[in-house]
Amino acid sequence: MDTYEFARQIRILALKSVYSAGCGHITSALSCADIIAVLYNEKMDYDPSFPDYPDRDRLVLSKGHACPALYAALALKGFFDVAELDNLRDISGFLEGMPSMVLTPGVDMSSGSLGMGVSSAAGMALAARINKRDYNVYAIVGDGEINEGQIWESFLFAAHNK
Repeated sequence: MDTYEFARQIRILALKSVYSAGCGHITSALSCADIIAVLYNEKMDYDPSFPDYPDRDRLVLSKGHACPALYAALALKGFFDVAELDNLRDISGFLEGMPSMVLTPGVDMSSGSLGMGVSSAAGMALAARINKRDYNVYAIVGDGEINEGQIWESFLFAAHNK
């Protein structure tokens, strides 16, 4: 499916999953649906059948409360069954209110506390260089966390280390 339709499906599935859960941050999810669609449909190199492939591109969703959009993209790309989206925030499921790299296939970094995602992404990128790996690291941050000092320290670190 083309990227426009992929983004539309992400929005629809994110809305449905938040509705099923009875709670969630739908506006945050909708605000990054296009970015996630472009990354997963056009830019990122990954293989849903091998989610831990060492040279896969990585996405850090620093604004973790937007995870319904990420979960929808992962489901649409085959990391897990789309029907699982109905189990968002369900105690018996693996789709928590914040992304968990331990529980959810395709999630590259757990998030929750705002401001930590850029640090994680910069560390992943530096690890790629040190280990001579060939992958890209993307980070999606929210406007609320831009005021965190850790974000700016991470930006400076990333710029310094190129």
